[in-house]
Amino acid sequence: MYYSEKYWHERYLANETGWDIGTISTPIKEYVDQLTDKSLKILVPGAGNSHEVEYLYNKGFRNVYLLEFCEAPIANFLKRLPNFPKNQIIQTDFFKHKGIYDLIIEQTFFSSLRPETRKEYIRKTHELLKPNGILVGLLFDIDFKNDFPPFGGNKEMYQKLFSRKFEIIRLEKSYNSIKPRESNELFVKMLKR
Repeated sequence: MYYSEKYWHERYLANETGWDIGTISTPIKEYVDQLTDKSLKILVPGAGNSHEVEYLYNKGFRNVYLLEFCEAPIANFLKRLPNFPKNQIIQTDFFKHKGIYDLIIEQTFFSSLRPETRKEYIRKTHELLKPNGILVGLLFDIDFKNDFPPFGGNKEMYQKLFSRKFEIIRLEKSYNSIKPRESNELFVKMLKR
């Protein structure tokens, strides 16, 4: 139930979106701000209200793709950015998506997935990245003790999960997280093996 399109759609309609901070998160913003190649093909999976996509597009990244399987947040995004190319909005299940990207940005999508699907997420992310492609973003460094999203984890768990498919360039406490997530996020940058 927690993972159906209907479940997420209802959360958005009820504005029960605690993961959505209303803007791009500071660690991802600062990472994007240092990128110089505006031609990068970028995917934001489980994009929700797509603040990262909006920020990237407004910064001149015209090859950015929004992937979300729930209609409500896509509609929210299009209210803010009505001229965004419709062919770069992909409404589908992440695990069924086909494509090749230079960069995948992770922002709360991983934590929304059942822990037993994490290896599949890593396999699919690896598949979607071109050789030497980059996965960058934030992972929670906290055990929420939930049986519903968000699901947390820790540095050691992530090292073990990702290291077979990715060279871990950075996996460390985020120094610039927003106040409510201070000390509870890890900034990650990983290179496809």
